[in-house]
Amino acid sequence: MTERFPGATHLECTATGTRYESERLQGLSDVGKPLFARYDLEALRGRFTPATPGDRAPDMWRYAEVLPVRDPACRVRLGEGFTPLLDAPRLAGRIGVGRVWVKDEGQNPTGSFKDRGLGMAVSRAKELGASAIALPSAGNAGSAASAYGAAAGLPVHVVVPKDTPRPILEEIRALGADLQLLDGLITDCGRVVRRGVEEKGWFDLSTLKEPYRVEGKKTMGYELFEQLGGRLPDVILYPTGGGTGLIGMWKAFDEMERLGWIGPERPRMVTVQAAGCAPMVRAFEAGADHADMWEGAATYASGLRVPGAVGDFLILRALRESRGTAVAIPDHEMEEWVHRMGADTGIFGAPEGGAVAAAAARLREGGFLSDDDEIVLFNTGSGLKYVGMTPVD
Repeated sequence: MTERFPGATHLECTATGTRYESERLQGLSDVGKPLFARYDLEALRGRFTPATPGDRAPDMWRYAEVLPVRDPACRVRLGEGFTPLLDAPRLAGRIGVGRVWVKDEGQNPTGSFKDRGLGMAVSRAKELGASAIALPSAGNAGSAASAYGAAAGLPVHVVVPKDTPRPILEEIRALGADLQLLDGLITDCGRVVRRGVEEKGWFDLSTLKEPYRVEGKKTMGYELFEQLGGRLPDVILYPTGGGTGLIGMWKAFDEMERLGWIGPERPRMVTVQAAGCAPMVRAFEAGADHADMWEGAATYASGLRVPGAVGDFLILRALRESRGTAVAIPDHEMEEWVHRMGADTGIFGAPEGGAVAAAAARLREGGFLSDDDEIVLFNTGSGLKYVGMTPVD
């Protein structure tokens, strides 16, 4: 008989702590905030240890005890997760820090980190009986939803800005999704999806508007710990649009402490955004708890063209609790560092990957990073998906 896993005990509102049922489809909490899946970590302590995943398949499902899918038959698997963590000594020398690792999420099945979140969300939607799924996307999330929806046998509806990179549009079409192009931003696309949810019964997989994309993204935190031999780096630099990955890793570190894997130490977390769309940077610098909508968002890094994030307060909380920071990078600088990172590492990164490398150089120059820091740069997608796109500044 196939082993079943305990899954979450309940869902919890990230703003109020109110508990919600985990075994039915859920969106935001009653106060419009994201829900987190919670687990019986005390019961798992001593049973789920850093050694437990060692003989399992090299994908994100190796951390099954702290993932929400109970029935392994509902896991929609395309080979997502456990991406390489690549040592980059020449890039470290160029930046001026002790050690640089590049977590290359471009090696996921559809070429981006979105496969983790959408793989988990689609699997859970399938397990809980969704009949059709939908989401607005800045690009890569649409590809991932289309792929995992196709593998699960679920109809997928994707709404994207019409200037989304063409390779991503072709990928979505090839994977059989219903694709709608809109003259606007991801926030405008979100309004179209909400109408579909209300009128046609679609289940909304928008960033942090359901509880499980963040559960897929948190596996990046568990992987870093495992791939670094049971420790965490000094600093993590993460390109931030909706911020699910940063929020997910911060959640993973909290779970790992409760499981007894680590103590209270944490990496300093760094949010990196585009200069043409930097609501989190602006809010961080202003000392605010929430980020106002960014007007006139413009950047060729489509994953960073997110003018408002429902999880803004969670991102800002992680930055401040970790003694981290937030940096905005102009497009031309991203492009320069895509080339520098490529020449130093052999990785053809997305503009978002160039952004974090550029941010590391700026932070070293400004003194936030020191010459002995060990840092991880997240390249969240393959540069191949952006061929033909040019910087806007």
